[in-house]
Amino acid sequence: MTQDELKQKVALAALHYIKDVAIVGVGTGSTVRHFIDYMADLKGQIEGAVSSSEATTAHLKKVGIPVLDLNAVGTLDVYIDGADEVTPHKHMVKGGGGALTREKIIGAASKQFICIVDETKCIDVLGAFPLPIEVIPMARSYVAREMVKLGGQPVWRENFITDNHNVILDVHNLDILDPIKLEQIINNITGVVSNGLFAMRPADVVLIGKGTEVITR
Repeated sequence: MTQDELKQKVALAALHYIKDVAIVGVGTGSTVRHFIDYMADLKGQIEGAVSSSEATTAHLKKVGIPVLDLNAVGTLDVYIDGADEVTPHKHMVKGGGGALTREKIIGAASKQFICIVDETKCIDVLGAFPLPIEVIPMARSYVAREMVKLGGQPVWRENFITDNHNVILDVHNLDILDPIKLEQIINNITGVVSNGLFAMRPADVVLIGKGTEVITR
């Protein structure tokens, strides 16, 4: 199977987790786009979705699924999203698409976080994929210097503004041996809105498209 076919297969498997769920949290990315397309067949059974990005909102509306405000909904039963990297401990790096802050908020507000990935995203130690950090614009250089102190090589994602009107630093060459501790350290740097480590609130279930099957972890 191609990588895209694996993404389709794992996205289809995720439908099992939204049976009898009225409001679904929906993430961002290429695998999630397939999931939204499959959700369209269930739109008569779904009251609506809470979206993690403007791009996801547009896609949900296109297939006829109402988009609801998290403030009006409260706690969600299920959140479906992908990842750029995921470990056997279900810790993740997310934010390649720049939606990490809203993704993190929805993940925190959900009872169950289902991560859907193809096998290329599964690794033992996080850090091969650059760690995205959403930063208040005036703090960009300061936060970059702090990340250098932590051993990383930050690169400003030029010509990119998040849905929250902030900027992204992609930090390369981090060996993330203790993701929970590093997530806390980065969160405490003044000017950081959030970072792409999802370790304090990891996934509850990881669905992995591998070969001809979907593995549940």
